[in-house]
Amino acid sequence: MKKIKVDKVASTTINLDIPNEMKEVEISEEIIPESGTVVAVKALEEKMVYNQLELRSGRLSKISRDDVIVGVLGRRSALKGFVGIVPESIKAGQTLNILNIGGIIGKAISYNREYGKPLNVEVLGMVVKDGRSLNIKNRSLSLRDNFDSSTPIILVSGTNMNCGKTIVVSKIIRGLTLNGYRVGGGKVTGIGALKDTLNMVDHGAVKALSFLDFGFPSTVNIDRVEKIGYSIIKELDKEKSDVIVLELGDGIYGEYGVENFFNDTKMRENVIINIACANDQVGARGIVEFMLSRDLKVDIISGPVTDNIVGINYIKNRLKISAINSIDNSEKITEYIINKIR
Repeated sequence: MKKIKVDKVASTTINLDIPNEMKEVEISEEIIPESGTVVAVKALEEKMVYNQLELRSGRLSKISRDDVIVGVLGRRSALKGFVGIVPESIKAGQTLNILNIGGIIGKAISYNREYGKPLNVEVLGMVVKDGRSLNIKNRSLSLRDNFDSSTPIILVSGTNMNCGKTIVVSKIIRGLTLNGYRVGGGKVTGIGALKDTLNMVDHGAVKALSFLDFGFPSTVNIDRVEKIGYSIIKELDKEKSDVIVLELGDGIYGEYGVENFFNDTKMRENVIINIACANDQVGARGIVEFMLSRDLKVDIISGPVTDNIVGINYIKNRLKISAINSIDNSEKITEYIINKIR
């Protein structure tokens, strides 16, 4: 065991009692190689892109060479980003990578050309407290096996990353809040960071939770990801939410569990609005067919496919579904939802 001085503490450790930046933490060179384990690493380089770390305050901080960073072991499987795993064994001195802005650390096995290779870090050790290893599961909320709620749910999913889901969610929360509703926000799938839940709160959510609050650095290869949805809803019910907006990060086909979420039927009776986001007509048609194969109706299609009349006309005339752009017509989405709630 030894103590080291820390320069940056990643946001994914938010629920743990870890000293802030420029303080000392105790580390062990014996490392438990599993998702959620808290580790200390040293940056081996500086990059021009993907060069920032989200701190526990939510602020982004540039990563400099030799920065000592406290982060969390986890997996990522992003089409427009990095793919990384938690190695079966990890030793002090080993080189790993920072996989996202939230400080998820793992071994990169693939990357997107747009961003180049992820930043290399040297493993210093596993963070311990009072002689015990730290894992974000240590202070997580409890998972629920069953769904038990009557709160109306607005569900927002999409074809892939960066298809407009987060914008839609923020506009919905803002619109409903301005109309006097208590809105709870939840992100069920994705990779750990605070930016999306903070964005929900910034737009008026009384509370916002994600899988991170339940001890998961990401939802890659998580069994029964729908349990995270059950648990988020139950916690938001404690806030007396009038309506809950759930965002499913990543796309319907991928390794974050979105497809499995839709295979569960328990929450469907509470879903009053099912919103799908897509980049183009092919994506819009594909996600509608995906939903229909599970006896789910898509109420609204949004995202870049609705940026102009080409996509809007296709959705309205060919798919027979409402096409509403969340940036240009956020009031229309709000009106649609309020009419459904009433």
